[in-house]
This record gives sequence, C-alpha cells and structure tokens, in this order.
Amino acid sequence: MTKHRIVIEANSKNANYWKDLWNYRGLFYFLSWRDVLVRYKQTVIGVLWSVLRPLITIVIFTVVFNKLGNFSADGGVPYAIMVCAGMLPWQFFSNAFSESANSLISNSNLLTKVYFPRLIVPASSVIVSIIDFFISFIILIGLFVFYQYSPGWKIIFLPVFLLLATVTAMGSGLFISALNVKYRDFRYIIPFIVQFGLYVSPVGFSSSMVYGSEKIPMAVKYIYSMNPMVGVIDGFRWAILGGQVNLFMPSFIISVFVSLFLLFYGIYYFRKTERGFADIILVLPTLYNGSGNKSRTS
Repeated sequence: MTKHRIVIEANSKNANYWKDLWNYRGLFYFLSWRDVLVRYKQTVIGVLWSVLRPLITIVIFTVVFNKLGNFSADGGVPYAIMVCAGMLPWQFFSNAFSESANSLISNSNLLTKVYFPRLIVPASSVIVSIIDFFISFIILIGLFVFYQYSPGWKIIFLPVFLLLATVTAMGSGLFISALNVKYRDFRYIIPFIVQFGLYVSPVGFSSSMVYGSEKIPMAVKYIYSMNPMVGVIDGFRWAILGGQVNLFMPSFIISVFVSLFLLFYGIYYFRKTERGFADIILVLPTLYNGSGNKSRTS
C-alpha cells in the first residue's frame, strides 16, 4: 500500500471564495429561475397566492386591531394602508427567511454531488421572495386608489428599506440554514420564529404606541428596538405614508446595526460550517430513518 495520499480539494480558500461566487453566477441564475417556475406550479390560482395571502392577513389585522381593538393609525392615515405598509415587508422577510433557511435541505442532492459555493443556494431563494414582494405591491396600489391616498416624495427611499429587509432576511436565513443542516429541529423552530415575529413586530400596530406609552419601561422599548424588522417596517411606513408617520431614529439605528450584525455573523457562521454540509447530509440518513428514529442497523 502506498504511503502517499492524493487529496482533491475544492478551490474554496477565503481569497478565492467570492471570486467563485461570480464564476458560478450561471448556477445562481438557474436556481433562481427554477424556484420561480416551481413556486406555484400545480396550484389552481397560481401567482395570485402572492396577492391573496397578504390581502387576507391585512383584512384580518384591520378588523381585529382597528374595528375590535380601537387601534388608530398615525396622522389619520387609513388603517388598512398602515397595515399594508407593514405587512408587505413582513411578508417578504418571512418568505425569504423560511425559504433560505430550508434551502440547503431541499437541495441536499445537489450539495452532495458537485462543488460550488453553497451560499448560492440560500441567496437564490431570496430572489423568489423579492418577485413575490413586487407582485404583492399591487395591494398597496389598490388601497391608494380605493382611499384616494397619494404617497409623498419620500417613497423614493423605499428601495433603501427593501435592501435593509433583504439584508435582514439574508443574514438570519444564512445562519439558520447552516444550523438546519446539522440540527433538523430547526424545521420545527422556523415556523414558530416566523409566527412569533409577526406578533412582536409592528405589523398590526404602529411603533408610536410603544415609544409613546409611559406605561412601557424604557428597557422594554430598547429590547423592542433590537428587533431588526421594527426598523424595516417603520422605514417602509415612513417612506410610503410620507409625513404622516415619524421615523424613531434611535430605534431605527439600533435595528440597522442588528440587521448588519445578522448579515456579517450569518456569512461568518455559514462559511465556517459550509465544508461539512455534504458530509453531514450523507451521514445523517444512514443514522436515522425517515421517521426520525435511530436505525437498528446502525
């Protein structure tokens, strides 16, 4: 037996990793286009689900918070428009986060066969959610027409806050997707995170109710500000509703820092664990059967 061993190592050094991302851009386009095509395949109403789901949630939130709870919008803005301005970024974040967090497991066959920068997989999942966001934007335009409401010049800053929402979804999605490969418990935790986040984010209410309340301790307000979606949703409302909604700058700055931290730490943790993805995916099925019980043969 020879004492020498030949190791074929993928070109994944840090210095070349980002160059590899550019070299594999064709695969990124292909995965994004594939996800768009299969998104609503074999559904009866197809892409209309992108409009129907947020529309139903907006109606429910308007009835519960405004009609039953007597909550009001800032500056006399129609409550449905205020909810819609918060629902659109939340719907985008929840879709992008869930899809990217589960993307590595969904593409496990691809990960175990060829080398490519794994970061392409969760990143391509976010593209589908961006397309869903633009389709859902039809709801907001319809509400503008129905209530005869005109947005101000600040709406030109909307792409900035969409970028912030993308950074938040990408960072948290990368981190959870890497954890999801090793700990399959996260496929049960992810829906809980999304559902819990909906109620602690200012989707059905305005942040002014939190910051303007003297009954809420300042420490709770700071904890509330650390939710990165607070800054995203407040920014969307500031841009869409013009001068009718104030942007709480200290809270917004905290949310931006948390979003950037999630992105950088998500990339760091993903890169740190990326090399073991294929090995873990190949080993786990031999240890566990489909029902999650340990195999007797192992």
